[in-house]
Amino acid sequence: MLSKVAERLYWAARYLERVENTARLVGVYDKLLFDLPRDVNISWYSLVELNSATGPFEERYQVRSEHNVVKFMLADDTNPSSMLTALSMLRENIRTSRDVLPVESWEHINELYLYAQNNIRLGINRSQRHEFLDQIVCRCQMFFGMLSGTMSHDAPWQFVKLGRDLERADMTTRILDAGAAALQQANGDSSVNLRQVVWGNVLRSASAYMSYRRSVRLSVAGPDVAWYLLQDPNFPRSVAACLTQLKISAGKLPHSKALVDEVKEIDLERYQIESDADLGRDFRSYLNDLQIQLCQLSNRIAQTWFPA
Repeated sequence: MLSKVAERLYWAARYLERVENTARLVGVYDKLLFDLPRDVNISWYSLVELNSATGPFEERYQVRSEHNVVKFMLADDTNPSSMLTALSMLRENIRTSRDVLPVESWEHINELYLYAQNNIRLGINRSQRHEFLDQIVCRCQMFFGMLSGTMSHDAPWQFVKLGRDLERADMTTRILDAGAAALQQANGDSSVNLRQVVWGNVLRSASAYMSYRRSVRLSVAGPDVAWYLLQDPNFPRSVAACLTQLKISAGKLPHSKALVDEVKEIDLERYQIESDADLGRDFRSYLNDLQIQLCQLSNRIAQTWFPA
């Protein structure tokens, strides 16, 4: 297959996963608004910081309000990581790759695109934000399920999986970071109930709550949630599971040894988490280091298979 086609498929999958997980990330804070005590304040601006987008935000907005942050994350076309920007890029990559994708893919992506465009105000306004975000997540999963069930699992499919799993691993670290950031902002309140509320919402935002309860068989606790979303080998959204899938997909493509070796070098056990005290600033720094390593994997993929 042509390298430019492989690149489009890879980025189409990354943008699809980014759309879904941006909705999940906003959903973490949206759910916390209803569950946290009124005297606990969380800063929506943390979502901008988690996405390394402070520069573009400061250029566009003067007030770090909930409305401005949610608009920036979901709808702002000056933000290259906003949901609508990612959805527009996803649609363009699908449009230019229609010869290697199922016929239904173009229809499905247009339905998703039009739904988001026509209903974006629901996501920005608080009253119906939950329903809007849930629809985005469900429609993204339906689209990827359609690809998985109707697309031949040959080389083009492996590039789709490379993009999906790399972006998913990155966004899982950001969802964890969002939970850690919310607790840091809780005005020193370290009650068990508050921690359970925050980490429970982190699990729900990753659709991991019931799987966590079945696997861990303990009440929701920060160290266990962090371990589960980072290292559990069976949960498909954990970083460890995504890295495993990256190795499998890369192994089915030519010239993949350097990438596979680089994936193996990522040590998820480097930072030990034994108590809630280990989920503070050092933990967030560790997550940032993970994101840098995942970015380096993306560079390796580009150097190996895509045109200069």
